[in-house]
Amino acid sequence: MKSYQKLTTTQPAACQVEEEGAAPTPSGHGKLAPWWVGSGLLVAAVLLSTITVWVLRQVSGGWLGPTPPPKCLLVPESHRFDCYPERRVVVTQELCESRGCCFIQSAPPAEGKQGVPWCFYPPDFPSYTLESLNQTALGMVGLLVRREKAYYPQDIEKLRLDVEFETDTRLHIKITDAANPRYEVPLDVPRVAKRAENPIYSLNFSWDPFGVLLQRKATGPPALNTTVAPLIFADQFLQISTSLPSKFLYGLGEHRGSLVHSLDWNTLTLWARDVSPTESFNLYGAHPFYLLMEEGGNAHGVFLLNSNAMEVALQPAPALTWRTIGGVLDFYIFLGPNPNMVIQQYQQVIGFPAMPPIWALGFHLCRWGYGSSNETWQTVRAMRNYQIPQDGQWNDIDYMDGYRDFTLDSQKFASLPSLVEDLHKHGQRYVMILDPGISSTSPRGSYWPFDEGLRRGLFLNTTQGQPLIGQVWPGFTAFADFSNPDTHQWWLENLQHFYAHVPFDGLWIDMNEPSNFMDGSEDGCPPGEFDSPPYTPAVLGDSLSAKTVCASAKQKVSVHYNLHNLYGLMEAKATASALIKIRGKRPFIISRSTFPSQGRYSGHWLGDNRSQWKDMCYSIPGLLSFSLFGIPLVGADICGFSGSTSEELCTRWMQLGAFYPFARNHNTQNEKAQDPTAFSPAARTAMKDVLLTRYSLLPFLYTLFHRAHLQGDTVARPLFFEFPRDVATWELDRQFLWGRSLLVTPVLEPGVDSVTGYIPQGTWYDFYTGSSVNSSGEMLKMSAPLEHLNLHIREGSILPTQKPGTTTEVTRANPLRLIVALSSHATAWGDLFWDDGESLDTFEKGNYSYVMFNVTQNIFTSTVLHASTEATKVTIGTLSIFGVQKPPSKVLLNGQEKAFSYLDNQVLTVSDLGMSLSQGFSLQWL
Repeated sequence: MKSYQKLTTTQPAACQVEEEGAAPTPSGHGKLAPWWVGSGLLVAAVLLSTITVWVLRQVSGGWLGPTPPPKCLLVPESHRFDCYPERRVVVTQELCESRGCCFIQSAPPAEGKQGVPWCFYPPDFPSYTLESLNQTALGMVGLLVRREKAYYPQDIEKLRLDVEFETDTRLHIKITDAANPRYEVPLDVPRVAKRAENPIYSLNFSWDPFGVLLQRKATGPPALNTTVAPLIFADQFLQISTSLPSKFLYGLGEHRGSLVHSLDWNTLTLWARDVSPTESFNLYGAHPFYLLMEEGGNAHGVFLLNSNAMEVALQPAPALTWRTIGGVLDFYIFLGPNPNMVIQQYQQVIGFPAMPPIWALGFHLCRWGYGSSNETWQTVRAMRNYQIPQDGQWNDIDYMDGYRDFTLDSQKFASLPSLVEDLHKHGQRYVMILDPGISSTSPRGSYWPFDEGLRRGLFLNTTQGQPLIGQVWPGFTAFADFSNPDTHQWWLENLQHFYAHVPFDGLWIDMNEPSNFMDGSEDGCPPGEFDSPPYTPAVLGDSLSAKTVCASAKQKVSVHYNLHNLYGLMEAKATASALIKIRGKRPFIISRSTFPSQGRYSGHWLGDNRSQWKDMCYSIPGLLSFSLFGIPLVGADICGFSGSTSEELCTRWMQLGAFYPFARNHNTQNEKAQDPTAFSPAARTAMKDVLLTRYSLLPFLYTLFHRAHLQGDTVARPLFFEFPRDVATWELDRQFLWGRSLLVTPVLEPGVDSVTGYIPQGTWYDFYTGSSVNSSGEMLKMSAPLEHLNLHIREGSILPTQKPGTTTEVTRANPLRLIVALSSHATAWGDLFWDDGESLDTFEKGNYSYVMFNVTQNIFTSTVLHASTEATKVTIGTLSIFGVQKPPSKVLLNGQEKAFSYLDNQVLTVSDLGMSLSQGFSLQWL
């Protein structure tokens, strides 16, 4: 019998237990007055700030310098917007005042914290004026004029403001140079034909100084209020700030940390970088999108369509500042009103994710350091011997000859073609790694990928027009320019040549930030505006070229300064296109570097993590963040990539990883093996059991991916998406949901046999037994021995499951089991999408089945809304109904009496149904 203990704690501890807790709660959630309007609404804060400064001056013996002007004292600390954000600079009063800003020293911040800026904008700092505003067919067009120059070079005097009311829940605001064209992200976005008729938002402007105020018509403080700080628009420094209606901010990737960001003077940098996931570092991808929860449970999102290096500064006002060093300010605002709808609306702009092949949702196994194809094969055979589910076998760069793309080590991996043939015979798939750095040192005529790429001019070039040479795994390398369509053709031809020898099924594209073991190139980087811009965001290494190529490198579409954050996206697009042409089936690609819209082409793994409990814990906010970014096919390296795992850690991580949408166990060379067969019988059995549980849920998971592909639903889902009015869920990131129905509560700490998790209000059923737990919305302590993962089904849900096999191919031939979790009103609903699992565009072409399940008044119905021949190959074998209050006297299947069983925990089971999925039916209990 399941045991639960109700607790009074609000949520489990953070991933990093040595940390001292969460950021301080911001002092206010109310509407901010415009920043130039005196002190009327901020009297208390101003008085407190003034008194604090006076006291500090007394106790410091004058080290704080002369008393600041009264206008500066009017600005409370939490509302001080940084006027001197440059790092590695000691900001003096002289430097600050040379920019026309206020200088007030405050107490030094704690170690590792940024603290209150000493140099900040005064209320009367010059900004732009809205000189004119005219109506257009889709919205408005305006002219912004700056009469006093700001402090960055090439300040742009006149700006064009374009506003389009695209839909009732989506607003598009774009600010750019009124006189000269500027670089804009080459991303396909929807174009609307008419203005929204009934928007749920109202838009107002401050004319002098210019500011945007966006508000829901219904209620609440502004979603945007850019009057809180001046707009700056120079050629290589663009900055705009806004107040925030709450402190609950999510997104802005790729970073490692909690799901909700701290607003305690926290700066998030977006510049793709190869570095092991570490807090506060800019990581592999760039996603300038945030979601914010508002008081009352509404949500909105903001997307800045800009690919230049940028940082987003968060402060406890609460407020946010965008800083980017190129392009334009191209904003999309999504008004939801709930978080699910915000993410759907975001994906309507960037594109819905691709439908993965069903085998992509199986279990994958990889390591760097198998050493040979025979050793790889031995691992595959061991997995089969223990009948542990596995769909994909992968190889890292050790399969290559000298780490060169499109080559094979003819000694150690001679049997790789035979291994791939064997995998295919067993219904399994093969995936290999590719890097974008192409070896440049082979003798001329001996390495076609470089020779041909050089001949066609397909590599990134220096400012002198020669291929930029860096260094990656094979040594000196050139870098493919995926912004050039001709490169896509060359990439395809290389893959075709290799496929003829090794018929791979999917591709893993790594090192595509792009990564470089040098800073810039073998010759460094030239002086100039791209490699030494007037302002460099807070990137790791303090330089745009740190462990990547020179920002001045030339590409077909633009300079790398503009395209760097798009490199992984462009490679993924080329790779997806090539795989479709080679295999004629849905492509499967996992990419390290990502950018908005990448879900259309690839999934993502969270990079080179470590075999530590903290890393496992942080993987949950990582995968949930990528759900927000429209990349649902995401997971972390199960059991950790670097370092040595332990049996306990790997067992717990396999349990969690079995519920990553993309589930792969991967580790590095020179460490002990960590595949399931490498552990004791008890651990191996626990890993096998949880993988069988995943495989049993594949019909449910596959249907979730269909809904993601069709309309932008999330797969792995934060709890607050389903319970947006329950504030207790807003910071939860140690649990997650699959869809709306399945709650996953993993163990994330060593040496425990229980786990504490939040159970939202309602009835939840134990996935394995069907026993119920009724919650008022509270923390529960649950039994969690090493072999057990806590899974709960939400009332009112119907989950399609299947008898699991050792591959997705075997599983799909087995009978279905439908699990019904009755609500308190004895109702339930679910659905199932079914096709052949790999053909292109099955939904678009109508080659699929879609079945809806429903329960009301003790009658279960299966209704086929769309049918294909694939559905005739599978049967519904069992119906398990959780929460049947009293034993039935009889059960009727299509009016005919049917045998059943009923347990004391109120679970009704009807077996041997033998109903074809392609035929509707009803089952009644009396």
